[in-house]
Amino acid sequence: MRMRQPDHDVVIVGAGFGGLGAGIEFKRLGFENIAILEREQDLGGTWHVNHYPGLAVDIASVTYSYSFAPNPYWSRLFAPGAELKRYAEHIADHYDLKRHMEFGTTVTLAEWDDTQRVWHVSTADGAERTCRYLVTATGFLSQPHTPDFAGMESFRGRVIHTTAWQDGHDFTSERVAVVGTGATAVQLIPEIARQARQLTVFQRTPIWVVPKVDFPIPNVVQRIFARLPITQRAARLANTAALEALMVFGVLHFKQAKAGNRGAELLARAHLRMQVRNRRTRKALTPDYDFGCKRPTFSNAYLRSFNNPHVTLQTDSIDHVEPDAIVTVAGERIEIDVLVLATGFDLWGVNFPAFRIVGRDGRDLGKWWRDNRFQAYEGISVPRFPNLLSLNSPYSYSGLSYFTTIEGQMKHIRRLFGELTRRGDDTFEVSEEANDAFLDRVTERLDSSVFYNGDCSSARSYYFNQHGEAALLRPSSTLSTLREMDRFPLDDYIYG
Repeated sequence: MRMRQPDHDVVIVGAGFGGLGAGIEFKRLGFENIAILEREQDLGGTWHVNHYPGLAVDIASVTYSYSFAPNPYWSRLFAPGAELKRYAEHIADHYDLKRHMEFGTTVTLAEWDDTQRVWHVSTADGAERTCRYLVTATGFLSQPHTPDFAGMESFRGRVIHTTAWQDGHDFTSERVAVVGTGATAVQLIPEIARQARQLTVFQRTPIWVVPKVDFPIPNVVQRIFARLPITQRAARLANTAALEALMVFGVLHFKQAKAGNRGAELLARAHLRMQVRNRRTRKALTPDYDFGCKRPTFSNAYLRSFNNPHVTLQTDSIDHVEPDAIVTVAGERIEIDVLVLATGFDLWGVNFPAFRIVGRDGRDLGKWWRDNRFQAYEGISVPRFPNLLSLNSPYSYSGLSYFTTIEGQMKHIRRLFGELTRRGDDTFEVSEEANDAFLDRVTERLDSSVFYNGDCSSARSYYFNQHGEAALLRPSSTLSTLREMDRFPLDDYIYG
């Protein structure tokens, strides 16, 4: 039977940095019939969606960027979010990716056609297209979580979710409640505290906060980076080494290097003691889980905010919402004008992956993951899902900079498609045996991590799925990850 030519060689879902990286790699491989489908109205992923006050990268900018496309003109060591957005625009222009992009296009379903050996990709507008290769690059933190507090519909004030920020909103003279104390709230709360008449922060789980060594990068340094790229590569190497020490020794090898973990915790405790005057507030802000169970963050302003007389830390849970107030389970009624939801994302729930993906034999990827163990070979491919590259998969996130993950996956794509071309084939699928062996290997490596050897019982961390497994992080150093992605056994895949 004659095979139908698909509409596209490659469909990439998502135009954040993961999707941009995939697009760059496929263009390097010679593919031009590429469609990059993005549900938002512009590219940039999280750096387009998020634009709340105080938004900045939480990894030094020299590391939070593509190693092959450095930006010498970061204004600060930790660049503000608008600069990351401009960097994404620059990358899309430089690598000629914009002409492949379709915005406002929400993918709802992808189904594998075993007869035609193509993916059928359906979108919310009722259209359908086919492609030979499907890449999901929808990001780990792309499905906002909105809590359903009793009485929310009765609230007469303004409700603002951090992923749908209302630019220009002035909190001056307003009574504000912020729900959540994760990384987003750590950046946002000091900004609101500078304006609001009254600010109540509802904390479910405290977060470990370490000092933020941040400063403007002088113009002379930017010019040196531009003229002598080796200097910026040296800065990147130094910062990567520091992050590796924190991640590998403090988190992944907790069992063998508890001293490193305890050192990071002591630093955070000392920072808290220096920043917060009130002993009772300090105690409430101190996590009772081990450092690394939940992603820590950097800030020199968040903890100090609680010294202000108009800022209150509330640790009682919310019972219900009234038209002009929040009522806690203890019965305390707190009158507010604005409710800010910094409530994070739904990572492992029914919205993961971001759309329904059906492979061979009718296997539904999301359902299969939730009913069984979350798993993906090398964090990128899954048995019974031919020609699928899932960039936001279990055990894919490596290191503390997302760009380690992206560049490792680009290497994997390059090696895999090189073999596909050499064979003259057009389909690939990881074998069950290779997938099982990889899952066993990463599970064994994680046995030494803080997730299983430390006390994470109260962390409520998105690192853990509903099965109690820390299935997000790849238990390897940056160098090991990049090496493994460039050297995986080619016969782990079945070609056709």
